[in-house]
Amino acid sequence: MRQGESIVFQSFRQAMAWLHTWFGLVLGFVLMAAFFFGALSVFDREIDRWAIPSSRFEPQPMPSFEKVLRPAFERMQPLPASIEAMRPRVDGPMPAHYDSIAYWSAYTTHRDPVLALYAGYQVPGAKNPEELLLAEATIDPRDGRVLPNDQLKIGSGFFYPLHYSLTLDWKNLGFWIVGFSALVMLAALVSGVVMHRKLFRELFTFRPGKARLRSVLDLHNLTGVVALPFHFFFAFTGLVIFASTYYFPIGHTQLHELHELHEKHEAQELGLPHGRAGVPAGLANVDAMVAQAQRRWEARGMAGDVGFLVLQHVGDANGYVSVYRAGTDRIALVGQGVHFKASTGQLLREDPPTTAVGRASEFLTGLHLQHFRHWLLRWLYVFGGLAGCACIATGFVFFVEKRKRQHARLGSQGARVVDALAVATVAGMGVAVLGMLVANRLLPEALPARGDWERHAFWGAWLLSLLHAAWRSGPVARGLPNPAWREQAWAIAVLAPLAVLLNWITTGDHLLRTLGAGYWPVAGLDLALLVVAVIAAASARRLGRRAGACSRDAAEDVEAAHA
Repeated sequence: MRQGESIVFQSFRQAMAWLHTWFGLVLGFVLMAAFFFGALSVFDREIDRWAIPSSRFEPQPMPSFEKVLRPAFERMQPLPASIEAMRPRVDGPMPAHYDSIAYWSAYTTHRDPVLALYAGYQVPGAKNPEELLLAEATIDPRDGRVLPNDQLKIGSGFFYPLHYSLTLDWKNLGFWIVGFSALVMLAALVSGVVMHRKLFRELFTFRPGKARLRSVLDLHNLTGVVALPFHFFFAFTGLVIFASTYYFPIGHTQLHELHELHEKHEAQELGLPHGRAGVPAGLANVDAMVAQAQRRWEARGMAGDVGFLVLQHVGDANGYVSVYRAGTDRIALVGQGVHFKASTGQLLREDPPTTAVGRASEFLTGLHLQHFRHWLLRWLYVFGGLAGCACIATGFVFFVEKRKRQHARLGSQGARVVDALAVATVAGMGVAVLGMLVANRLLPEALPARGDWERHAFWGAWLLSLLHAAWRSGPVARGLPNPAWREQAWAIAVLAPLAVLLNWITTGDHLLRTLGAGYWPVAGLDLALLVVAVIAAASARRLGRRAGACSRDAAEDVEAAHA
């Protein structure tokens, strides 16, 4: 009986090993991007400051609505591309100017010098009256000056969405790919724990002096075990955050009518109008409403930073203003909303403390999105994400190293294909990021559609790295290392300091200046790029020595065979 149980147990572990290996390999390429760009997204606002020199000033509080925000909102109109996309869903001609404003909103954090504005407009004749025409703008909160829309926020506008959607927007395909990969990752984590019975010992095991395959496996186990709670938490909460929006949007599809009925009942209970009354009305002093909200927060012992300001049903008798507290002193993004009647400034509602379930949801979401003020924890997020990258990268290397000699004897190209993809995923991703930063500093500021050119630079550099890795992968079919690893490491070692140099030349913000001024968003990124260059150069030299040793071993094997 014990013997039968042992056989079953061994078979189960073998099944877990198969699951861990092949699921990890197939979806590891997606998870590598999710981890890497997730790590970069921890400092997405700081990357934005580096990429857009006109926004290199200190973070600003929510500005005066009457002096700054209202004029900026009144100037806003939907972009021509948005109007054209909406045209097929409207009966009749599109108006020349949009005056029926569904909402205005402004959002900022303690790390944002600039302010993001959003607006929604109702379109006469829309086939779906609830569908709004959207507009957005970025302004300098000090004077309301609108920043150009074609300047790409590389951190928050590209790297951040890339880590959860791959920027594949068609049918939300990117969300589904990343979501499925996260689900499989949870299975890979569980199967990895089952595979490694001596999990605690592997937490302290790394033998760099041993055979290369052994040291690679040690590093794979070490990075996987050390950051195991981090990996599990972020995969799980990422799925939870998008579950109701993209994966199971039942409320907006199958239960659409019940969803609308629930919103109406909820609005009645909260005392906040659900729809427009159709009666024009003015707008009272919003600054006075904000000041009252801050006084109420102060009376409850809370900080008074405003993170989110929303005006619903603008210009209508049912209009109301919602002021939400910023999440600088807690995990949740925004909360403790205070709501006022827009036409009179009368207090309608002050949000009560959330329920235990609501607090748990806010905590998990806020912990994943990390907009709180805690620099040490933010760096731990970065190291956790990079540990995930190291775990996946060493998994790729172990897979190829374990099989390439066998594949060489059999004439199989499997190891060669996996190695080329691994080079493009691991090293090529760094090449693509640095190519984008270099392009950001080389492209003229006034170039039309400048952001699109920066995106082209990213995807073009990544494609070139894949083609280069495939072109140079011939030695893998003979059981030798792929020189593309070393060559792309040298490319990173060159591109990283080149980005720092170009930042100095094009903006005058060299390291001595930014460090002296204590402007860490730019100084920090420049320092990080220099550290990356040093690590890449050291890695390239090490790979070069290893390639030479492998070539000598191969030559000796050939001589022995001839002898």
